[in-house]
Amino acid sequence: METKDEKEVETLEESLEGYKEKIAPVNKGWITWDKDLIFLGRTPRGYELDFDAQAQWGCIPTESLLLSVAGCMSIDCVSFLKKMKAEITKFRIDIAGERNPTPPQYYKRIEMKISIAGTNITPKKMDRVISLSQEKYCSVYHSLRKDLEVKVTYDIEEAEKES
Repeated sequence: METKDEKEVETLEESLEGYKEKIAPVNKGWITWDKDLIFLGRTPRGYELDFDAQAQWGCIPTESLLLSVAGCMSIDCVSFLKKMKAEITKFRIDIAGERNPTPPQYYKRIEMKISIAGTNITPKKMDRVISLSQEKYCSVYHSLRKDLEVKVTYDIEEAEKES
């Protein structure tokens, strides 16, 4: 007999037909040199991000890459859990990346820890949404080196009882 979790996981997979198909096939943006090793990045929608090799005026590009991996997985996980009727009251990913010590100083290993709270969130659901994100949907993750080791863990907090 199928459990409620198994049914919600199956329903999720059916509902993902067409997920992310509305993404533009080509992304654009530009980087403008400001001074020293400081650059301003801008998206076509006007969002800006400062890049700085010395991390005095902006982020280091590899830091933004690390956050982009976590951001992409966050969007997938929260979206998938909502489709599975989860009520999320808190979501956070702590991420750490270990880099190759010599050039090119790519990420060799990334560890993420998801802290989540709410109702109708189970280990089975978390395992499935993480798996779907990593195996199929996280565009940033799939844009990285194939030999990158990524470990994701999570803690599900108990939902606070309403009085």
